[in-house]
Amino acid sequence: MTIVLTPFARARLFPKDRRRNAIQDATPESFERHLNEHAPLKVLDGYAPFCKLHVHRNWTSTRCLTVPITAGNRHLLRSTYEARNKRELPVLVRWFEGVEAPLAAYLLVIVYSREQMEKEGTAIDADWGIVGCLYTAEPEEIPMAPITMMRNALGVEEGGSGVPLDHDAYRRSVAFWDHNANWRP
Repeated sequence: MTIVLTPFARARLFPKDRRRNAIQDATPESFERHLNEHAPLKVLDGYAPFCKLHVHRNWTSTRCLTVPITAGNRHLLRSTYEARNKRELPVLVRWFEGVEAPLAAYLLVIVYSREQMEKEGTAIDADWGIVGCLYTAEPEEIPMAPITMMRNALGVEEGGSGVPLDHDAYRRSVAFWDHNANWRP
C-alpha cells in the first residue's frame, strides 16, 4: 500500500506560514515517508467506502485540533466567512484566538482511494491520497464539521465528494462542534 500527500492536503497541513495549528516538526516529504514506512496502529472506516483514517501515534509536537468551549474561554471565539481555496465559496468558520491546545497523542491521517481522487480531479501515483489529518487526544475520529458534510453532499463541483448527507452523522457532528472549536495562534 502506498500513500501520497495531495496538493490540497499539503497546503492545509504544511502552510507556508508554518503556523502552530498545523503539522509541526516534519516536512511534507518526511511526513509522507513516515506514513509509508510505519504501519498505522489501526485503520478506521471513514464517512464513505473510499475514505479511511490511518491512526498513528503523534511523532511530532503537533497540538490537538480542537479545544472544548467553556464559560472561561467562550469570549475568545471568533468567526468569519472563508474558502479553503479559490475555487470554493466561503462558508462560516469559527475558532479560538488566544488559546493553545494540548499536545495531540494521535495523528489520524485521512486518505481517499486512487479512484476517488481521480473522480475529484486529482490523479495520484499511489493507492491512497492524503486529504487531511486530525490531531487528537484519543485514537478515534472527531466528527467532520457540519459545513464539510454539507459541502461533500453538494458534489465534486462545489469542492465536495458527492456523498449524500447522513442526517444522524450530521446531528452527531453538531453535538460535538457545539461544544468544541478549532484554535488559531
